[in-house]
Amino acid sequence: MSEKEEELQSLDELAAEGDEPDFDQAEATFDEIEALRVERDDYRDKFMRALADSENMRKRADRDRREAENYGGSKLARDMLPVYDNMRRALQAVEDSEKEANAALLEGVELTMRELISVFKKHGIDPIVPEVGDKFDPQHHQAMFEAPVPGTKAGEIIQVAAEGFMLHDRLLRPAQVGVSSTPAS
Repeated sequence: MSEKEEELQSLDELAAEGDEPDFDQAEATFDEIEALRVERDDYRDKFMRALADSENMRKRADRDRREAENYGGSKLARDMLPVYDNMRRALQAVEDSEKEANAALLEGVELTMRELISVFKKHGIDPIVPEVGDKFDPQHHQAMFEAPVPGTKAGEIIQVAAEGFMLHDRLLRPAQVGVSSTPAS
């Protein structure tokens, strides 16, 4: 039985007892009840919206925290890449005849280079190491020059100038490469 039906029944009972029902009073009561229902529904709606907003803020804060953990050091990582490049070039520039005379120095540079690579891996920095002959990928490579080289196809890597790096799933620096253009006939 609905609330209105119950109220009508109570009015009928009053009428049966001989009392004259006050219809104005009953109508005012109905209006008050309806106003309270509307107010209740309004508060419920506001509560549900506030609850959804707080849940969205919690999710956004979690996402921001994860991004800060993963990518907060990207400036420092980007600044460390030239150090890696210079150490790599130093190791590549050593002539075979100089290796024996500078063995201790080279060993120190190699150990430092290994430690730097270890720190990179620890923080989610992975190298992009293209090989000569690989297909150029604009998502991971930056073309530094283009040249027609016989025996190659257009878009093949013909030289690697510098390795690229990924920070987790984001490109930190593209690999710098030379790319073959269509060979001149």
